[in-house]
Amino acid sequence: MLARLIEFSLAQRLLVLVATVLLAGAGLQAWQQLPVDAFPDVSTPQVKLILKAPGMTPEEVEARITIPIEQEMLGIPRERLLRSTSKYALADVTLDFEEGTDVYWARQQVSERLNGVLGNLPPGVSGGLAPITTPLGEMFMFTIEGPLSLAEKRILLDWTLRPALRTVPGVADVNSLGGEVRTFEVSPDPAALAARGIPLAQLQAALEANNRNDGAGRLQEGEETLLVRAEGAIQTLDDVRAIVLRSREGQVLRVGDVAQVHYGALTRYGAVTRNGRGEAVEGLVLGLRGANAAQVVDGVKARLAELAPQLPPGVEIRPFYDRSELVDRAIHTVTQALGEAIVLVVVLLLAFLGNLRAALVVALMLPLAALSTFIAMRFAGMSANLMSLGGLAIAIGMLVDAAVVVVENVESQFAAEGAARHLPRLHLVFRATREVAAPVASGILIIIIVFLPLLTLEGLEGKLFGPVALSIVFALASSLFLSLTVVPVLASFLLKQGDAHEPWLVRTLDGLYRPLLERVLARGRLAGGLALASLGAAALAYLALGKTFMPTMDEGDLIMQVQKLPSISLPQTIALDTRIQQAVLARVPEVQSIVARSGSDELGLDPMGLNETDTFLVLKPRNEWRQPDKDWLVDQIRQVMNDFPGVGLNFTQPIDMRVSEMLTGVKGDLAIKLYGPDLATLNRLAGEIETVLKTIPGAQDALTVRNEGVQYLQVRIDRLAAGRYGFHVEEVQNPAQPARRPPPGAGDRRRASHPLDSARQQHPGPGPGGLWSGAADNPHGPIPAPLGPGPDRAGGWASAGGAGERPALCGDPGQCPGARSGGFCG
Repeated sequence: MLARLIEFSLAQRLLVLVATVLLAGAGLQAWQQLPVDAFPDVSTPQVKLILKAPGMTPEEVEARITIPIEQEMLGIPRERLLRSTSKYALADVTLDFEEGTDVYWARQQVSERLNGVLGNLPPGVSGGLAPITTPLGEMFMFTIEGPLSLAEKRILLDWTLRPALRTVPGVADVNSLGGEVRTFEVSPDPAALAARGIPLAQLQAALEANNRNDGAGRLQEGEETLLVRAEGAIQTLDDVRAIVLRSREGQVLRVGDVAQVHYGALTRYGAVTRNGRGEAVEGLVLGLRGANAAQVVDGVKARLAELAPQLPPGVEIRPFYDRSELVDRAIHTVTQALGEAIVLVVVLLLAFLGNLRAALVVALMLPLAALSTFIAMRFAGMSANLMSLGGLAIAIGMLVDAAVVVVENVESQFAAEGAARHLPRLHLVFRATREVAAPVASGILIIIIVFLPLLTLEGLEGKLFGPVALSIVFALASSLFLSLTVVPVLASFLLKQGDAHEPWLVRTLDGLYRPLLERVLARGRLAGGLALASLGAAALAYLALGKTFMPTMDEGDLIMQVQKLPSISLPQTIALDTRIQQAVLARVPEVQSIVARSGSDELGLDPMGLNETDTFLVLKPRNEWRQPDKDWLVDQIRQVMNDFPGVGLNFTQPIDMRVSEMLTGVKGDLAIKLYGPDLATLNRLAGEIETVLKTIPGAQDALTVRNEGVQYLQVRIDRLAAGRYGFHVEEVQNPAQPARRPPPGAGDRRRASHPLDSARQQHPGPGPGGLWSGAADNPHGPIPAPLGPGPDRAGGWASAGGAGERPALCGDPGQCPGARSGGFCG
């Protein structure tokens, strides 16, 4: 078969040359169309559910939302793992599926199961499937800078930038962080309501009934038809004040008579601070699963450039994280290595072959094999990243092996004496190539087989090293095919018949090698002993070497994760983050700027508590550092953080953090999880484990995720007393939980966020004696006694979690979906 392939190539030389040119063109086109990223996407087929329950404590979220959803999600085909996190007002459920599962099919299965349980969840719970992105989908981050208030910046982000950026191809969603979502806020006066006999429920009903636009059909007027539209939506604060609560004998009672109406903001679950100057508003662009990172970022930049003239005067979009910069650095590193390797190979070929024409024929295999590899990568659905292009760089030296053997044998045939000199050139080329075809193919196939075991790796290992092995296999197979087809054709045109000559370098090396070989053969036992001793020394050195899965990729920027007391308030965490940023910028000149995010984001993709802060450190170019060492820089930042006692620290990088979080659910390189029914016991054991981990040599930043410590204001309701005065439990609870009610007239999250379309009702705090229900709500008159012992303070959960493996393999609570977990150590 090989002989026939060689014969066909030499018989159709023009066709082979044309096909080679077409191959080069197709390879260039494939390279331009390859998805480009810095790192291969190691994420599993994953579906995330995010449910929001305003006002609910972590215990309520866990019991009433998370556990019912977990139970409903059991038994989905191809489901591999289920884990959850319950935070204040937020439930985050993540389902991992087996490799090869179509993510759209998986989302459909999860959506059907979710629809079956939504009706059993508490009223006011909203949310559902997260955007179709991956943990590595954070492509572009920016802040809005300029002379606008936080509320105005958030309006600009939500209603101008976000809709425009979501239309960019490859963008899954745009996350909003920080700022204030402006609302119309109604603060009732309990005394005024009681004096006029107006219950809170009537006030709420009036607000809901007076905030909507509607259509009223069509009306015929002469020869025309008029579309009737009834406008009643709230537009201004005066519209809210003018809403009528009651009308008697021509006297009207308005909202403005019994309540204060002013601008407010929706409950904030997080904040963004920048450069120690206070709060900021951040936008985060999420890429679709499998999207080309470089194209997505380029599209986002182009769209922002289009929007720049429409921004208010003095307002600008300031990026602080750009995935394309990391992509460019990674691709530049690999392409530079490829270029240097090609130059080195060409020089060595010229030195060892001693023939410029022969070296040129062999060197042409390098770009042709690389272009053929790009075509194969395109058909295999691979991306151009650090691993796949790194595999091509590894294979550069092996790509010319077959071509060198073919060219050298052709030269030998051209220099042969006797009857061979009178044979046609094509016949000599055919005979030379056929003689070495079998051994050349065997050698290349053996090398390919050596890399095939890498293709059997599964999970994270397979996704990381699979592209390396595939690119090497594609490159070697291409080089073998080209060496048996294109190389003979080029040799028939470029090489000349004549006497063979040995290059100067080969003669020199041969002169040095022969005496050394003779001495070694004369002292065979000594040589064997030295070889065994070297083998033993190498084995000892291997055992003493440190081992890791793979070296950490330097992403350029740093993330400092800061953990505070779980009971800290949002204003205090903002103040502490601001002081930290000011100290770092003042004492560490290598840090160019800082953007820190505390708490949860708008979409809920990263459900952090108010005590957790991801501090993004944008670093200056390495040549401006006092010492070009990142570990040294981290130590400098640690020294600054020593001035802030009681704060937990962890240093990571953007992609590194998301990969760790995807694999373990914890933002750390190593995570220890404890399972059990008693959260207090889990937290105690986690603290003991943390103490032990800190004593291990080399361990750094060992900390425990704090699942307790939040302060609760508990209201215990006396059912008997409440019933005596005509109340049931819900009537007593409602005024104590205003945040759970959706804004009147708000149909969805986007509508609720509109500054002219939403209103929020704010209820008073507890009255004398711990009475949480205003007297106006009681149909039987004033209440002379409290309905309970009054509120008291107590400690409680900050978060809760669950995790499980395959439902079919469950053997103990720690392995089943729905098993509670806590006390994470990272």
